[in-house]
Amino acid sequence: MAYQSLRLEYLQIPPVSRAYTTACVLTTAAVQLELITPFQLYFNPELIFKHFQIWRLITNFLFFGPVGFNFLFNMIFLYRYCRMLEEGSFRGRTADFVFMFLFGGFLMTLFGLFVSLVFLGQAFTIMLVYVWSRRNPYVRMNFFGLLNFQAPFLPWVLMGFSLLLGNSIIVDLLGIAVGHIYFFLEDVFPTQPGGIRILKTPSILKAIFDTPDEDPNYNPLPEERPGGFAWGEGQRLGG
Repeated sequence: MAYQSLRLEYLQIPPVSRAYTTACVLTTAAVQLELITPFQLYFNPELIFKHFQIWRLITNFLFFGPVGFNFLFNMIFLYRYCRMLEEGSFRGRTADFVFMFLFGGFLMTLFGLFVSLVFLGQAFTIMLVYVWSRRNPYVRMNFFGLLNFQAPFLPWVLMGFSLLLGNSIIVDLLGIAVGHIYFFLEDVFPTQPGGIRILKTPSILKAIFDTPDEDPNYNPLPEERPGGFAWGEGQRLGG
């Protein structure tokens, strides 16, 4: 019975969020079991382009370090905000969501050529948090019960938390930068006088991922609904 409940809950996770989170957990499990090593996964331009180890373009986004506080912290935020984006502003637009993944991954890989970063998964998580926070500017956040602020400040709070833990903030800054580029090109620039929509999802992605329109009378749950965690919990102003 418990297995069936867990299975049903797992299958209710939107497909992109489910696939990416599962891939991250399985990659970490494989490293913990010593089936593979981080040296086979990390981002190395020379090995990618000279030795054709193309898989590193993907695997460097899947490993968040050994199982511990940092891993669990990243997984919670990755799952939470990836799912809220997919169920919220990207609901019914799976192809657009996948395109955001590809666009963000491409930019991070490009920037990764010039900075010494070997794993980009945390930066990708910050990018998702940034896009969600800018699309929900009036949501009030509570961080560990200590700080209260509005959603757009969340990426910066996370960066400060990384600094307190002694981690490099370059990863967080990269995620914020890429998230801002996507948000500006997708949400801001097209609405400006003379602005155009630069980011267009390729038709092949729409053919693969998009499904027929759902019931137009369906009322989706609000994106900012609490997810059961004390940190990053949102509540609308006046709510």
